Amino acid sequence: MTNTLVIGLTGQTGAGKSTVSKIFAEQDFKIINADQIARDVVEPGTPCLQELAMQFGSGILNPDRSLNRKALSGIVFTDPEKLKLLNQITHPFIIQAIRELIQDFADAGEKFILLDAPTLFESKADQFCDQIIAVIASQEIRCARIMQRDHLTRQSALDRMNSQFTEEYFISHSDYVIENNSGTEELAEKSRKLANLIKY
Repeated sequence: MTNTLVIGLTGQTGAGKSTVSKIFAEQDFKIINADQIARDVVEPGTPCLQELAMQFGSGILNPDRSLNRKALSGIVFTDPEKLKLLNQITHPFIIQAIRELIQDFADAGEKFILLDAPTLFESKADQFCDQIIAVIASQEIRCARIMQRDHLTRQSALDRMNSQFTEEYFISHSDYVIENNSGTEELAEKSRKLANLIKY
């Protein structure tokens, strides 16, 4: 994989990572979406979901045996120990899937990969990355975005925000930082410039 550059994209919830990922895709980066992988590994019947149900109870399952994300979120985002347990169960499955996708892209001769992973550091997926980008934004802006995007109360949005690393952590552990306190246009322009800087 020496000829393939893997860039990790992470940052605070509500900061605008999805927009950055979209712009990098337009700049010919192959995208690995860790959120999608996280959904895939807890599909009905998967070993990961079975283990989660054993640890957190059948109340996290819908009648069709799929994961009730709202029920699970209500448990883990207000209890650091339970969030830690959730991560201990899910991260190995997610990491293995990421490893396989990176290898597949490298074998296909792809030069640039963007690993879009909100829990990049928590899952240890940063070990796969040559460079890391963090997207940050002010707390009030992020809270408003999360409430609108996920239809959450302010307290629920704050619980999610507070379960993450601090802004200082993201800044100190990243090679590039994109601040997104303005509009989408400015964020897109910053992302395009950074994508081209990395490529060339």
